[in-house]
Amino acid sequence: MKKRGKRRKPPERKASSPLRGQQIDLNISDMAHGGRGLGWYQGKPVFVPHTLPGESIRAEITSGRKNALFARGLRLKAASTDRVSPRCPHFGPGQCWGCQWQHIDYPAQLLLKQDVLADQLSRLGKLPDALIESALRSPLPATTLWEYNDSISLLRGESGDWGLWREGGGVEAIDECHITHPALLDLLAHLDLDYATARRMTLRRDSDGRMMLIFDIDAEEAPELSVDLPLSVNLVLPDREPVNLIGDAHSRYEVAGQEFRVTAGAYIRPNVSGIERLVAEVMRALCLQGDESALDLYAGVGIYSAFTAQEAALVTLVESYPPAVSDADVNLSEFETVDVIEGQVEAVLADMIAEDARYDVALVDPPTTGLSKETIAGLARLEVGRLVYVSGDPGSLAHNCRQLMSAGFQLREIQPIDLAPHTYYLTCVARFER
Repeated sequence: MKKRGKRRKPPERKASSPLRGQQIDLNISDMAHGGRGLGWYQGKPVFVPHTLPGESIRAEITSGRKNALFARGLRLKAASTDRVSPRCPHFGPGQCWGCQWQHIDYPAQLLLKQDVLADQLSRLGKLPDALIESALRSPLPATTLWEYNDSISLLRGESGDWGLWREGGGVEAIDECHITHPALLDLLAHLDLDYATARRMTLRRDSDGRMMLIFDIDAEEAPELSVDLPLSVNLVLPDREPVNLIGDAHSRYEVAGQEFRVTAGAYIRPNVSGIERLVAEVMRALCLQGDESALDLYAGVGIYSAFTAQEAALVTLVESYPPAVSDADVNLSEFETVDVIEGQVEAVLADMIAEDARYDVALVDPPTTGLSKETIAGLARLEVGRLVYVSGDPGSLAHNCRQLMSAGFQLREIQPIDLAPHTYYLTCVARFER
């Protein structure tokens, strides 16, 4: 099951530093990957949320690791000109960490995302500055800055309320979320839930405005539900098997004139309206001429394959999550030149190599952890001439860039696309050539 695009729990911080509770003055010099401002104290990096490069603050150290400290801002001594007032009452120190950058003017957000990506490519990827400068493009801005997400995943807090991860730990119960479609928040306000087995609840809205409620549960125990709202209800069991309880088992989304079925448990990016631009950049990077054999790995419900099939001679789709494979079969039924394969990418590539298969181009959209060494080696042995890599994590992209270049691929271009304004998340389309 792919984890891309979900709001992740902030990294656990150990509270073992003898400096805990000490107040210090900091100059914020950079933005770190993960959304926190970065300053330095006694030779150690100090990470502080809700700050900006160029600002001076009074801070209190809250925790530490061997080589890093974490702090919370107490007083803003000198503010950046890029600082703005956040919209959401849940935004602030110790509160919701669902979006981290509401205090930053949007044009500055784009520059910071580009800077963080360049830093990751340099420090983690060990790419030379000249290559980064030639390959890295300016981020494409989001077309919609607020209320852009058509799904929201909420966690159950200790009190039983549903909310998002809180900065510093715990769950922040929310009644507002300015990056989520208002219809989903209206649905949340009308829900009266008492289902202790559920650990995560996802509210989803499709292109027709139909609502779906999805519970991730720890035990195979179906609830007794009565629903007087126009919505579908589904469970996702511990083994990731979806179970339909009420209404539809899947949602339907339209992307660039194509309709896609997405079953409960299968993945689609929350910012559905931004997928069309992402597809356009992927197709531009693939640069298909009509006679290529194309490989689509970690393919989900087949969105990229649907457009690749219109410009390539043959498309082979590989996906490991069975419900998504079923969706892909339905979504691609009109294309006779698409072969859908269910299986783990590494195992499928090994079979292809054994069969002496060859592909002209490959498209990968892996989880946030990136490509495994086995996948990279498999792509090299298949003699793929062009590789297009869709990434949702600058760190794993940077690591994979170095590994792909060692395997014989040359980085030609990285096009960042902002699908998540007011957060540190950034989507990239990277193109490699043999």
